[in-house]
Amino acid sequence: MSGFSKIEWTEVTWNPVVGCTKISDGCMNCYAARLAKRLKAMGNIRYKNGFAVTLHHDLLGVPLKWKKPRTIFVNSMSDLFHEKVPVSFIKAAFKTMEAAHWHTFQILTKRSKRLVELAPKLPWPSNVWIGVTVESQKYTSRIADLRQVPAAVRYLSIEPLLTAIPKLPLKGIDWVIVGGESGPESRVMEAEWVRSIRDQCQKAEVPFFFKQWGGINKKKTGKVLDGRIWQNYP
Repeated sequence: MSGFSKIEWTEVTWNPVVGCTKISDGCMNCYAARLAKRLKAMGNIRYKNGFAVTLHHDLLGVPLKWKKPRTIFVNSMSDLFHEKVPVSFIKAAFKTMEAAHWHTFQILTKRSKRLVELAPKLPWPSNVWIGVTVESQKYTSRIADLRQVPAAVRYLSIEPLLTAIPKLPLKGIDWVIVGGESGPESRVMEAEWVRSIRDQCQKAEVPFFFKQWGGINKKKTGKVLDGRIWQNYP
C-alpha cells in the first residue's frame, strides 16, 4: 500500500512489505498492528495475513511512477530489515530507491544488527536516509550500529520516548525526531525528557523535530514545546 501520510515528518508512505513482530519495549502498543487488524477486518487484500510479514512484489516499482519529487517513508507498516524479508527483496527495494533519484526515501528500523550486516551489500545513494528507533536509554546501542552505515543522512526516531535519555550519543547523527506514544493505553512521556533531548541536539547542532506529546487524543495534546513548534530537518 502507498499513499499520502499524516506522519508529520514525511509526505507519503510506500509499503512493499507489511507486517512485523514485536522486538522491544516501544513495540508494545504498535499502531501498525492495530491498523493491520482493522484493515483485514475491512477486507483489504493487502492484509489478508493480518500483521504477519507479507511481501508485495507488485508494489516494488511504485515510486518510479510518481514523477513529482516526494519524501517517502519506506514501510510504515513493517520493517524492511525484518529477518523474514529476504535479502533479494531488500536489494530490489534499494534498486528502486536508487533509480527513483528525484525522491527522498526515509527508512526506519529497530533491527540495527541486520542493517549493519547488510549495509555493505546495498547501494547508498544520497536520496536514501536511514534511521533507527531508540525509545529509551536501553536501546542506544542501535546508534553505534547506525553510524557504520554509509548513508548521506542518519537519523534517530525517539518515538515513543519511554524514559529519560540523559546521554544521547549524537556523533555522526544528522537528525532527531521525538514523540510521545498515542492511542489506547499510551504510556506517559515527561516534558523534561523531551527538553533534555532538545538541549542535547542544540548543543551538538543536530536538527530536532518534535512530533507530538501523544496520549489518547494526540490532536488535543498537540506538539508545542516551551511555546513553539520544533520541526527542523537535515
